[in-house]
Amino acid sequence: MHQFYSIILVDDDPINNLINKRLISKLEVAEQVEEFLEAEKALERIDQLNSDEKTLILLDINMPVMNGWDFLNHYSQKFESRGDRIIMLSSSIDFQDRQKAKQYNCVEGFIEKPLTPDKFKNIL
Repeated sequence: MHQFYSIILVDDDPINNLINKRLISKLEVAEQVEEFLEAEKALERIDQLNSDEKTLILLDINMPVMNGWDFLNHYSQKFESRGDRIIMLSSSIDFQDRQKAKQYNCVEGFIEKPLTPDKFKNIL
């Protein structure tokens, strides 16, 4: 049995998503790995999932239209009771971004890109 029903990658970089999806798929920890270039589309998908379907969300900060902080604000208002695990996955090395992420109850961690098998296993 898989650890997660779904892992959702939210990043506006398609190459990053492709690499991360392949890495995660090889570890066989989820029934499905879904990638979204737009945060709004990821929120729409989360809305379709049953609340008992354990989901891990890897979220980038810097994206056009809706950035990671906007995503977290929407998620906190609508979905926080779901209990999904959200990990910030960003190229940002700004200490303030890490501090800001800690202000969200739904965020469990912050990982600097690139995602590696070891970094991923540490969040499991």
